[in-house]
Amino acid sequence: MLYGRYEHTIDAKNRVFVPAKYKEALGDSFKLSHNGFNKCILVYSNEEWQKYEEKLATFPPTEFEDYIREVYSNTVDVQIDSQGRIVIPNFLKEKLKLNEDSVVKNLAILGVGTHLEIWAVEGFEEKKKKVDMDNIKNLMIQMKL
Repeated sequence: MLYGRYEHTIDAKNRVFVPAKYKEALGDSFKLSHNGFNKCILVYSNEEWQKYEEKLATFPPTEFEDYIREVYSNTVDVQIDSQGRIVIPNFLKEKLKLNEDSVVKNLAILGVGTHLEIWAVEGFEEKKKKVDMDNIKNLMIQMKL
């Protein structure tokens, strides 16, 4: 399970450090993706990506063709370089909605169980403000969690 939160910056060449804690779980090569829902990049180990693809294969293609297209057209293989960094392609970096005026571009790298999410810190803070914890609490009580 991937968990925790780390903050790193993305440099002018779109490189970002992968926290050491996550390197073992991800391996040297893994997937970056975007599904169209949030202003974040999803990070999957190849093993978890295969599980995700198996789930996607069960979706009725006519009803989910736009979603499937979004996922596959926004997925790339990346490798960790000798410095422990990956390069985020521009088309995925745009999904983060980074403030281009900012000199330092801070990213939050979050472990969310089976995968990671990479957010612009500002975008993640905005997302957190919109979370209705009372509603989540009520759902958890209903599910007896």
